[in-house]
Amino acid sequence: MPDNGLMLAVIGGSGFYSFFGSDARSVSVDTPYGPPSGAITVGTVGSHEVAFLPRHGAHHEFNPHTVPYRANMWALRALGVRRIFAPCAVGSLTTELGPGSMVVPDQLVDRTNARADTYFDTGGIHVGFADPYCPTLRANAAELPGVVDGGTMVVIQGPRFSTRAESRWFASQGFTLVNMTGYPEAVLARELEMCYAAIALVTDLDAGIESGEGVKAVDVFAEFEKNMVPFKKLVREAIGSVAQERTCTHCLPHEGVTLPFELP
Repeated sequence: MPDNGLMLAVIGGSGFYSFFGSDARSVSVDTPYGPPSGAITVGTVGSHEVAFLPRHGAHHEFNPHTVPYRANMWALRALGVRRIFAPCAVGSLTTELGPGSMVVPDQLVDRTNARADTYFDTGGIHVGFADPYCPTLRANAAELPGVVDGGTMVVIQGPRFSTRAESRWFASQGFTLVNMTGYPEAVLARELEMCYAAIALVTDLDAGIESGEGVKAVDVFAEFEKNMVPFKKLVREAIGSVAQERTCTHCLPHEGVTLPFELP
């Protein structure tokens, strides 16, 4: 497969395990970090060649803290991917964003621990991450009808959900969404100079935002499944609005820097 740097990718989150029909081809990619979380399928959306990777595996084999993030991002880059949309399920930390809301966050807060979150263990390489999402890709998704533009997504370790106290604390800080997989995916994309934008589907109000029994996984999956058709439609529309040629320079942090190894 030619590495032309034009391929887009979609990384599907919980409940988002497929994107193409039987006409898609499956691709296997070896990486220095082991195999990716699942087979990568390649198809087309409009004029774009698109690679799809299920973040948690085809049958949800990987919990958020065990997803092989470095292998996933490396494999996509090696295929020629340079722009990624990352659909994900999120809890809401505000009643203004109820279940079914679709949000394109513009900030994240990392509350994970012990996750391998860099390719650069040597070489003194530091990447700018003040704005963690590609502004160009964000605009492609955020400008679509019905989409909420902006929000801060706090990424927790998982696989457990937040306590009510944690949830209220996050909300008091002005965070609007809570998720378990948005980090280190975003920063690994930046280290590999790939544009990356999350598209979040709200599946529940977090534990501290409403009374009741708290968040249950079965309810999260049910809400995600209920909204899967319009959510996939949104992702396809976002891809359709992407220019054929990549023009973003925001996501090129290594210009003028000598890296300890070549990017794939």
